[in-house]
Amino acid sequence: MVFGNFMAILDIQIVASSLNQIQAGLSASAEELTWVQTSYLIAEVIAIPLSGYLSRLLSTRVYFVMSALGFTLASLACAFAWNIESMVVFRALQGFLGGGMIPTTFAAMFMVFPPEKRTVPLVSLGLVSTLAPALGPTIGGYLTDAFSWHWLFLVNLIPGLLVALVVWNLVHIDQPDWSLARRIDFIGLALMAMFLGSLEYVLDEGPRHDWLEDDTVRPLFFVAIVAGALFFWRSLTHKEPIVDLRVFRNRNFAAGAVVAFVVGVMLYGIVYLVPLFFGTVRGYSSLQIGHVMMVTGIAMFLTAPLAGQAQKRLDLRIMLAWGLFAVALGTWLNANLTAQSSLDQFLLPQLLRGHGFMFCMVSMTGLALGTLPPEDIKNGSGLFNLMRNLGGAIGLAVINTMLSRLQSMHWSHLAETVNLSRTPVREAAIAATGTLSPMLGTDAQPAAVGIFARRVAQQALVMTFNDLLLILAILVASLALLLPLIEKPRAPPGAEGGAH
Repeated sequence: MVFGNFMAILDIQIVASSLNQIQAGLSASAEELTWVQTSYLIAEVIAIPLSGYLSRLLSTRVYFVMSALGFTLASLACAFAWNIESMVVFRALQGFLGGGMIPTTFAAMFMVFPPEKRTVPLVSLGLVSTLAPALGPTIGGYLTDAFSWHWLFLVNLIPGLLVALVVWNLVHIDQPDWSLARRIDFIGLALMAMFLGSLEYVLDEGPRHDWLEDDTVRPLFFVAIVAGALFFWRSLTHKEPIVDLRVFRNRNFAAGAVVAFVVGVMLYGIVYLVPLFFGTVRGYSSLQIGHVMMVTGIAMFLTAPLAGQAQKRLDLRIMLAWGLFAVALGTWLNANLTAQSSLDQFLLPQLLRGHGFMFCMVSMTGLALGTLPPEDIKNGSGLFNLMRNLGGAIGLAVINTMLSRLQSMHWSHLAETVNLSRTPVREAAIAATGTLSPMLGTDAQPAAVGIFARRVAQQALVMTFNDLLLILAILVASLALLLPLIEKPRAPPGAEGGAH
């Protein structure tokens, strides 16, 4: 089940570094191509909270196996997509079916294992949830370079079938509750789909289209607001809601969900910003960027045994505090980049972040789900994972918007200081023109001005990265304010686990 969880999370980002090849293969426009990722994310974000209801209806084993087999078949269909329209449909199916595996794995862990035996599965899930987003673009780039973009999806076939086979034969946790089929809240389901689907689209497409200036983003923004308000009202007042939000009354779950949201912002934000810096500022290749990102993965692997031992011996609140400190420190250390920054400047910060993410994932999962009664585990797991995904989506939307606006602000400020009325600038321009004159003749002066403009733009971009990294460091450090509100975890009555 953990490996199925890994495949589902990995496939969120696996196409990120191979979009150009997919575009060429399907003869798609740049606008159409964005739907290869957007369709997956929209379907996944709807499936995650719905998983609690479906796993109670069908049983954990049946629902997970159906999701794994469906995900595998959808992956096969993606590999043989004949145009962009078919690819979008198959990616949406892949996202919906993959989304069901993620929270079901978390819930199964707490149902199967008693508290004293949760260390290994908890660490494994933490490793998978933090490592898969970081490895996705690297693995995708390698598969595309070595074979073709079709292998981004074909690579799921054998593992997907094996996961389904093993889970069907070995996992017997609960029985289906078919009575739920007669009491399904169709209104709540429709409102949830409209709310989360519209919200995910707005967050994904808004930064690219200047938010409410776009004719599609604007109406969907209002749909998300209205549907969201009605969905919350329905969930809090209906006798048997499709997703029960009353689980947030548990203080530890509510605090853990907030931490999961911010960790989602950090995890997906760093995975986005670091490759973007090396690609745009340093001109690194995909392979070189992959080497930088692998440092975080190595740190996670090395930290996993340590996190497991700490989970046995330390208060989870102390673990969480240490993890937040390590992530915040690693991000703050990167907030003084220059145009010459290389792997040397990222080595320690990447190690600290990988170490901290592992401690955060293990501790926040235990704090959020470890004190819920058994009947709330499946519903809580869906909401907990939804918060992490929403954190990533909202974080990336805000980062993209701030990236553009901060860069424009810094460029304007720098451009004011780089003018020929200042002696150092004038002397540098004369020197550059003199250097280029033997090669370019009368075109030397415009070329020198172009060099200055590119340097200003590059410096503005570096300053923008520093601002964003500092903001992220402050954001994760601010979670320390939540720690006094979290109670020391105590297993709830009837949560001894032991299913098999």
